[in-house]
Amino acid sequence: MALVHVLLIVGVSIRIIMVRLPVSTSLAWMTLIFFLPLGGVAAYLLLGEKRLGSRFSARSRAVYERYERWLKEVPEEIRSDPQRLSSQGQSLNRLAATTVHLPALCGNRLELLDATEPILFSIISDIDQARKFCHLEFYIWNEGGRANEVAAALLRAADRGVTCRVLLDAVGSDRFLKSRLARQLKAGGVEMAVALPVSWSSIFRVRPDLRLHRKIVVIDDTAAYTGSFNLVDPRFFKQDSGVGEWVDAMVRVEGPGVLALNALFRWDWELETGCDLGAQAARIGEIPATRQTGGSDVQVIPSGPGKTHNTIYQILLMAIYSAQEEIVITTPYFVPDDAVTTALLTGAERGIKVTIIVPERNDSRLVHYTCRSYFDDLLSAGVQIFLFKAGLLHTKCVVIDRNVALFGSVNLDIRSFWLDFEVTIGIYDPDFVERLLALQEKYIQNAVEVNLEAWRRRPRRARFYENLTRLASPLL
Repeated sequence: MALVHVLLIVGVSIRIIMVRLPVSTSLAWMTLIFFLPLGGVAAYLLLGEKRLGSRFSARSRAVYERYERWLKEVPEEIRSDPQRLSSQGQSLNRLAATTVHLPALCGNRLELLDATEPILFSIISDIDQARKFCHLEFYIWNEGGRANEVAAALLRAADRGVTCRVLLDAVGSDRFLKSRLARQLKAGGVEMAVALPVSWSSIFRVRPDLRLHRKIVVIDDTAAYTGSFNLVDPRFFKQDSGVGEWVDAMVRVEGPGVLALNALFRWDWELETGCDLGAQAARIGEIPATRQTGGSDVQVIPSGPGKTHNTIYQILLMAIYSAQEEIVITTPYFVPDDAVTTALLTGAERGIKVTIIVPERNDSRLVHYTCRSYFDDLLSAGVQIFLFKAGLLHTKCVVIDRNVALFGSVNLDIRSFWLDFEVTIGIYDPDFVERLLALQEKYIQNAVEVNLEAWRRRPRRARFYENLTRLASPLL
C-alpha cells in the first residue's frame, strides 16, 4: 500500500510538472497530493487540467475558421478609429483585437440598467417587439417571479413565428432544465440547448467545473444585453443563503456592438449543437445593427479556457497598470492572484486612488474568508475597501481614470480568469463611464468602509481561517 501511495505521488507530480500550470497552482496541487494521496490524485484527475473533450475542440477549430472569415466582412465604417480613443483605450483595444481579433466598434447607444425590474422589463419589451429571432444565453435561469415572464414573452414570440433560442449552462441551470417551465418552452417552439453537459461517463475526459458563465441577450440584431445578471428574480433566488437579494447590472446595446454579441452567441450555440447559425444569417452589410445609433465605442471581449484562455487576465493587468489617477473595482468574488495583487498594490503606492467594492456577505464561505486575507496588504498600501451591506453585490465592473471601463460577467478571481467562459465589454466612452462611476458611488453609499486599525483588531481565529483558505486560492 505504501508503494502504491509513493507511485501515485511521483506519477501525478511528474504529470503536474510536465503540464506547466502556474507555479502557485502546481505547488498547491503537489502539496495536496503529498498529504492526501488518494483524494488529491482523484481531485487532480477531475479538476487539475482544462480538458474540454475532443468533440468540443474539433468544433471549436471549425467554428474559428468561419469566425475569421466573418471578421473580415466587418465594414470599416463601423470599426472604431483608434485616434478617437484615449491612450488607454487605444492600448486596450489593440491588445483585445490582437488576442480575440474583435475590434472596437463605434456608433453604439448604451443604456445602463441597474436593478432587476428595469432589466427584466426591458428584455421582455424587446422580445415582444422581435420579428426575426431572440437569442438568450445564461449561466443560471431560475424559476419564479419576473423571470417567468421572460419565458411567457418567448412563448408569445415563438407563437408568432420568431425563432427563439436559449442556451443554458448544464450546472448553473440544472434545476431549471428539469423543470415544467423548460418543457413548456420546448413544447412551445423555443429551441433549447445545454452548454457543457456533465455525466459520470465523461468526468475524466471533460473537466466538470469548466462552466459557461456568460450572460447575453440578442434581439433581431437591433438590441443586445450583457453584464452580470442571471435570468433570476432575486426575490425567489437563493433566499436561504443568508446574503440578501442579489444586486446586478446590465448594459443594453444598440448599434454595431450587437453584431459582436450575436457572433459570440452563434459561436457558443454551434459548439454545443453543431448547428451553424452563421450560414443562416444575412451578410453583415445587410444587418440593421451596422447602422450607427449613438456615440459610444465598445469592444466585445470573450474569454475562457479555449483559444481566448488568458485574454481578460492580460487586459485587466494592462488596465490597472495604465491607470494614472483612479481605479474603481466592483466584484462579488475577489480572489486575485499574485500578479493582480501586485498591480493593485503598485497602483496604490504610486499615488493612484484604488477603490474596491465587495459584498459584506458572500454565498461562498471559502471565498468570503479568502477575499479578506488580502485586506491587510491592500489597506496598508492605501487601497480603500468598501463592504456592500444591501445584499449580495454581483455587479462586475472596473473603471480606469473615468474614461475606460471593463463591464460584464468576469469576477476578479482565478476561476473567472482561467476556467469559466466569460464575456466582457470594453467601453471607451467617458460619458457612459461616468454613469458606471455613479452606480459604483451608489454602491458605496450602501456600504461600510474597512478601517485598517479596526481590521487589525479582528479575532485571531478569523485571521487563521483567512490565511488557511488563502492557501487554496490557486485552486479556486
